[in-house]
Amino acid sequence: MKQQIYGEGGTLRRVQLGNALSAFGSGFTMPYMFVYVDQVRGLGSLAAGLVFTIFALAALVVLPFAGRGIDRYGPRPVLLAGCAMAAVGAFSFGQASGTTGLLIASFLFGGGVTTCQPALATMIVRCSTAQTRSHAFALQFTLVNLGMGIGALVGGQIVNVADPASLTRLFTIEALTFLGLAAVTGTAKIPGPAPILVAENGQTQRTGLRALTADKAMLRLCLLAGLIFFTCYGQFESGVAAFATDTVKTAPATLGMAIGANALTIVVLQMFMVRITARRRRTTAMAATGVVWLGAWGAALLAGLVRGEAAAATIAIVSIYVLFGVGESMLAPTLGPIVADLAPARLLGTYNSAFALVKQTAIAVGPAVGVLLVGSGTWPLYLAAMTACTLLIVVLALRLRRHLTPAQDNAEAPAPVVVPLRELQTAA
Repeated sequence: MKQQIYGEGGTLRRVQLGNALSAFGSGFTMPYMFVYVDQVRGLGSLAAGLVFTIFALAALVVLPFAGRGIDRYGPRPVLLAGCAMAAVGAFSFGQASGTTGLLIASFLFGGGVTTCQPALATMIVRCSTAQTRSHAFALQFTLVNLGMGIGALVGGQIVNVADPASLTRLFTIEALTFLGLAAVTGTAKIPGPAPILVAENGQTQRTGLRALTADKAMLRLCLLAGLIFFTCYGQFESGVAAFATDTVKTAPATLGMAIGANALTIVVLQMFMVRITARRRRTTAMAATGVVWLGAWGAALLAGLVRGEAAAATIAIVSIYVLFGVGESMLAPTLGPIVADLAPARLLGTYNSAFALVKQTAIAVGPAVGVLLVGSGTWPLYLAAMTACTLLIVVLALRLRRHLTPAQDNAEAPAPVVVPLRELQTAA
């Protein structure tokens, strides 16, 4: 009976532990990559910016191959390849001292990290059922936030800008976390493809990206997801952080408290939101996320207007991150499962990779736009642009509804699942 609730229990736990390890490693090093290149290696902010650009662009190169590899060979070999690439990249990054070496290491590092993402997402789908998938993706999101938060906290205790060896140790430990991911999750026995909710209408002759580009519902979801990642995740630690520190003059300690409040909000609300969204349409949950984020941008406007009042501005800045967290907790049990339900079973890797590619692109473009607008002193234009994007999220979420089946939109009342005892014993 437990397997009915949690799917392939032991394997899924190993996959979730792998997600947490991967997130811990990202939180461990990502906040310190810029200062490492700029100050520790003394290469300047331009070289540091190039490093981040190459890190993001690596996704454009590796994700199409990762998707095809998952569909052909399964998620486990692709995960192992991604772990190896990320481990080599992270270790090399800590050893490199020149721009060329850092850029090569950054490409391997970024390519490895992004290769692991669709492989892990596919593993979650394979180890869960249609009834438990939202819970599994929500738990993944919670563990990722916890892992990144703990990683950043631990990494901050190791980093010493005056001691380059401390950063070398940091990236060496990061490489070891990917080897740990390979050992824990890359050796798990993943179930084969499971039946999906959507039939492969007319797509039997199409393969790979040809099938995906013919799927209007998936294309619309990718457009919506791009806006979501651009407007929230792409601004979270860049545009909003720059607005808080440069425009509102928020102290770094206060900004850290606000980011911590975001993580705490997600951890507290996540499983509660799973129960709420389980009884609602997925498009309604996405539209509701946009409404909540409109409140966040309203709080940002208030912070800009009362920036001379330290206490009021601080409350407004913290409110931005809390409201972002509320919206994120609604999205976590929604986006992953809807991609899984849209994907033909034979193209699950391709669909997950395309979704990851949209995410990486939006998160790469988002900071550039946000920092540019805030840095130029046009913060009202920045808030207006983000508000317009958020309104568009609400509209596109509601319009997506007509392109989904009731099952894909979670609009069907779930029928009770009765499994004979003999089948449960066989599955166990």
